[in-house]
Amino acid sequence: MTLTYDVAVLGGGIGGYTAAISAAQAGKTVAIIEKDLLGGTCLHRGCIPSKSYLRSAELFAAMKESEQYGIVTDGVRLDFGKVAERKQNIVDQLHRGLQYLMNKNKIDVLQGKGRIIGPSIFSPKSGALAVELADGEMETVVSTNLIIATGSRPRELPGLPFDGVHVMSSDDALRMSEIPESIVIIGGGVIGVEWASMLCDFGVSVTIVEAAPQLLPAEDGDIARELQRLLSRRGVKVLTNAAVAADTYRTDNGQIVIEASHEGQPATLKADKLLVSIGRQANVEHIGLENTDIQVRDGVILVNGSMQTTEPHIYAVGDVNGGLQLAHAAGHEGLLAVKHLNGEAVQPYAHHLIPRCIYSRPEVASVGWTEKQALERGHAVKKAKVPFSAIGKALVYGDSDGFVKVIADRNTNDILGVHMIGPHVTDLISEAQLAQVLDATPWEVGQSIHPHPTLSEIIGETMLALDGKSINI
Repeated sequence: MTLTYDVAVLGGGIGGYTAAISAAQAGKTVAIIEKDLLGGTCLHRGCIPSKSYLRSAELFAAMKESEQYGIVTDGVRLDFGKVAERKQNIVDQLHRGLQYLMNKNKIDVLQGKGRIIGPSIFSPKSGALAVELADGEMETVVSTNLIIATGSRPRELPGLPFDGVHVMSSDDALRMSEIPESIVIIGGGVIGVEWASMLCDFGVSVTIVEAAPQLLPAEDGDIARELQRLLSRRGVKVLTNAAVAADTYRTDNGQIVIEASHEGQPATLKADKLLVSIGRQANVEHIGLENTDIQVRDGVILVNGSMQTTEPHIYAVGDVNGGLQLAHAAGHEGLLAVKHLNGEAVQPYAHHLIPRCIYSRPEVASVGWTEKQALERGHAVKKAKVPFSAIGKALVYGDSDGFVKVIADRNTNDILGVHMIGPHVTDLISEAQLAQVLDATPWEVGQSIHPHPTLSEIIGETMLALDGKSINI
């Protein structure tokens, strides 16, 4: 049977379903082809379940430290089964919400594996889809435009394949029925740091192994150093300039054992589990790209600023196109693709102006260039830092570690980057991003009245501090 639509979307994650809803709102007939569950990695194996775990971990840690607030608690214990149940309830509620949105917007959802086919009797150009449905039946989907949104998967360390028990991906870790007593995490990027923070708060002995000189290699050096200091203070063992030898991996009495080098010195690492978090790999295989003229380079689909592939009627959004592997970036790219296929003018976005958020304890958030990147681009840099210990609301929260750092151009007064580490900074970063998008000066942001007492005051203070005008520091 042949099904015909204006727009077909291959993949039902946030990039895919955002594009589908936007296209339907524009009056297009739309179908999503999804092999698993609507919502994709973000909803089922990434953003949402991990943040639910992080919230439980944060509360558990706060309860153990509650005496500083005058609250004495006895017998606080972790029920990981309830933690997992809460996580699943949240995921299920959001999944039902997505299903409602599909019905509301009259979007057909075909559960099955889609594969692009070349020119055929169904279509004179490539882009039609052969869909193997969950029940084994076959459908052919023909559309005027195709949006590829197949996402990504955890990347394996060569020579150390995932087994789901001892050597885990982040997907596997979310399926754990109980937490281990100890874990080694290979990779100190976003995912590795979030899991390290979470498991440490759950009482797990954690070691992070990071090949780069700092945790969070993509973030500002001052932020990375502060995060390492605060994680280490909580008991996380952090090894930077370190690497493991995959061929030395073995198990011994139920524990993993692997040899490593740390700043040139040998080390033997032992733990109950090994979590590999060295990035994610785009899902470009087995979707029929070989039947098209779409170009793939370094494992990702090449696109232009409108998310078009080298076949103009086919678009690619989200992790599969090699941009920032962030859910909100994927959603925005889905909107851009639909705007373009609707014939609207599209303003390509600057990747460095997409907010980056890490939900560890403390949280990290940033937008724009790091200090190093700004200097490399020839800017005459001026900078300011204000600690959360100067902010009354942070003291009220009992969470005054961290700071906000602003980088600006000394000659033009342009804001080049804003970097935060501390309480609820993932909720604060949008003001900084808006300031950069609107090309506001630090003075203009500083003149904005920030209510007192709030954590947001730190943004105004730091902007004013660039010119020595901060009031409270």
